[in-house]
Amino acid sequence: MCAEPLVERKANRIECAAACGFVNYDNPIPVAAIVVEYEGKIVFAHNSAWQRDFYGIITGFVDHREGPEDCAVREVKEELNLDAGPPTLIGVYPFQQLNQIIIGYHVTATGNITLNEELDRYKLVAPEECVAWPTGTGYALRDWLRTQGIEPEMIKLR
Repeated sequence: MCAEPLVERKANRIECAAACGFVNYDNPIPVAAIVVEYEGKIVFAHNSAWQRDFYGIITGFVDHREGPEDCAVREVKEELNLDAGPPTLIGVYPFQQLNQIIIGYHVTATGNITLNEELDRYKLVAPEECVAWPTGTGYALRDWLRTQGIEPEMIKLR
């Protein structure tokens, strides 16, 4: 507020060096992560900005004044051009590496897949053939698969 430098006076608390009262809470960013079920399979997509050959579930930042459920439906439409049914909450997961809170949903979607500019390819995988990974979106996928009676293999990310 006063333009003085910020300092860490206490562990994990960044505040104004001049003690004007400003505290930078660095609140995490909410992200919707969506397990999209399409024609009985799960949609995995590759983001065109990713360097490695990794496919993930659909994700998106929750916009200002938007609920995470609305974000889930919007992202499925924007990224895949599919119409999503009502989202079902899977769970909420920390993703500390990027200071995000992952809010996992499952949707059943219909239509014809058309990727937007963010994605360059996709694949459809039968639920029983899915693998998960040990980060926020991977945990959301794992937990949804468990509701289907499937215990997925957990792979390490390189």
